[in-house]
Amino acid sequence: MISFEVNGNIGTITMSRAPVNALDPSLVSALGDALDKVEAADLTALMIKSDQKIFCAGADLSMIAGYFDEPDPVGIMAKYTKSLHTLFDRIEALPVVTIAVIDGAALGGGLELALSCDMRIVSTRSKIGLPEAGVGLIPGAGGTQRLTRLAGPGVAARIILSSDVINGTEAERLGIAQWVADPEDMAALADKVSGRIGGLSAPSLRASKRCMAAWFDPAQNGFELEGDVTRELMPTQETRDRVHNFFKRK
Repeated sequence: MISFEVNGNIGTITMSRAPVNALDPSLVSALGDALDKVEAADLTALMIKSDQKIFCAGADLSMIAGYFDEPDPVGIMAKYTKSLHTLFDRIEALPVVTIAVIDGAALGGGLELALSCDMRIVSTRSKIGLPEAGVGLIPGAGGTQRLTRLAGPGVAARIILSSDVINGTEAERLGIAQWVADPEDMAALADKVSGRIGGLSAPSLRASKRCMAAWFDPAQNGFELEGDVTRELMPTQETRDRVHNFFKRK
């Protein structure tokens, strides 16, 4: 269901649970195992993509329908939702730059998975949405929080409260995605973006992610943190070399 490849300092997780990468416990577990490998590797960037016709359709609704026949449907649903939170929180906290490469649909938990990444590349034919209200649920694996934080309450209300499913072009316009391309250009764009990130300083990127995360944490002063991490980076040989090499290129 999952493959993990490394090319230089760029990793790629590919989901392959036919036909729609539905997020059942086995796929969630496999993604967790892949993250173990990511954390053990020396990476600067990580792409998460699919080899199916869509990126990810979210929760397996046939599985959820079966929960109603269990003695404790609420408890088993809560356990499943918690597993998604744990997975998506891990992705968000990774010390590498994460990019969801979305061709086809990213719906429900599939979009929540993509929202846990730092950035998203979408194709023009992608279908982006959080349609849980149509089945009496909510985007409860971080969707209400991450989409509101990313695109603002107005966009989140449109996507969540009207169950609007939008295409990739509209997702990029609304700020849900950072890049959009025709399907045939997706691979080249993903390689270009990840390659550019791979050429940057990994310690600088990790530090930048820490500072950006501080914006959402009222217990942290992000401006002070910028000063702290600059003091950490300045004495390193990598920063010294990159500054000197900048002038050599000019």
